[in-house]
Amino acid sequence: MRGAFTTPPRGSGLPHTIAIDARKLRDFGIGTYVRNLIRHLAELDGENRYLLLTAPGDRERLADLPSNFRTVTVRSPVYSLRELVTLSWRLYRLRVDLYHSTHYVLPAVLPCPVVVTIHDIIHLLYPEFLPNRLAFYYAERMIRRAVNRSDRIIAVSENTRKDLMRYFRLSGEKIEVVYNGIDEAFLTPLPGDVVERWLRDLGVPRPYLLFVGNPKPHKNLDNVVKAYAKALELHDFPHPLVCVGDRGGVELKVRLRAQQLGIEDRILLLGHVAQEALPALYQGASVFLYPTLYEGFGLPVVEAMASGAPVITSNTSALKEIAAGYAHLVNPLDVDGIARAIVQCVSDEDHRASLRSLGLRRAREFRWQRAAEQTLAIYRRVLDGEAPAEDGG
Repeated sequence: MRGAFTTPPRGSGLPHTIAIDARKLRDFGIGTYVRNLIRHLAELDGENRYLLLTAPGDRERLADLPSNFRTVTVRSPVYSLRELVTLSWRLYRLRVDLYHSTHYVLPAVLPCPVVVTIHDIIHLLYPEFLPNRLAFYYAERMIRRAVNRSDRIIAVSENTRKDLMRYFRLSGEKIEVVYNGIDEAFLTPLPGDVVERWLRDLGVPRPYLLFVGNPKPHKNLDNVVKAYAKALELHDFPHPLVCVGDRGGVELKVRLRAQQLGIEDRILLLGHVAQEALPALYQGASVFLYPTLYEGFGLPVVEAMASGAPVITSNTSALKEIAAGYAHLVNPLDVDGIARAIVQCVSDEDHRASLRSLGLRRAREFRWQRAAEQTLAIYRRVLDGEAPAEDGG
């Protein structure tokens, strides 16, 4: 442990010792949640002591935090049997007053009250996207255990809360909704020459349509490519489709699909790009496409909105909750419907301007500071022994 401090016995009052699982700090979705939650908790809470459980090599990423934040390196791999034992032992030895698990895997033994954040239950609702049946059983077992053993559950959307209640037949009393926020980088308009420099360095011509997402099946990239090809048949427009995100073994499939549709010269696969490049990509896009099959929240949608990009997204899952009335919603399985939405957005400047204005207004409602304030309030209620509210809201 870096910069060790003396921890008082549990139950001795303030300051409390709160451990946060930060091992997924580098992840795309959960990592964004962990990084921003920790940064804003550091701004809010100078009273309690925080132990950040990190993967090897991540200590320096959190080196500039205040003195009441310390890192503890955990070498056990995430999603392993070893981590269940290792985390139990660490929490016991560190005499933690509260443990916040930032995803659904809890230690084998819980020596203190627990808050768990569940971002979605896609593994349970779409088991066909998992590599094998064993992966489904593991996810089902771990999520069920987290739901049953935790003192509070943080759901990142009302949709996730309802999914948990339906799947596990819960009353919802201990599930509290805390929306994700938007990184400040997406809230600040970049000078035009900075946007152009990023686009030039990445080889992106304007105008363009943008898709951001990993290669997982629920991101629905195949239907996006098919809808883009159909849109080109319906209306002639110059915009290439720019796809950002690790293609992880599916790039060949995407290229073959584009070739089959005769649009291989209109698709630009950038792969993984630096986090610093994303604001420029969003701000330079004519339209942002995100008609995925399921999301627990949909961070790219609010990032695009904050960046002033008109958004086409799905009328399902949390995307409807986040974007209805502020984006062009489509059925993610309706290729023709997505194509018509693309055509309307690229051909109708008034429609784009309306979506841009609505999206900017909606984006202002999502702030990491607010998420951290709500999370800290949950910590305090659990530490004070308060029973969950009856409505669970």
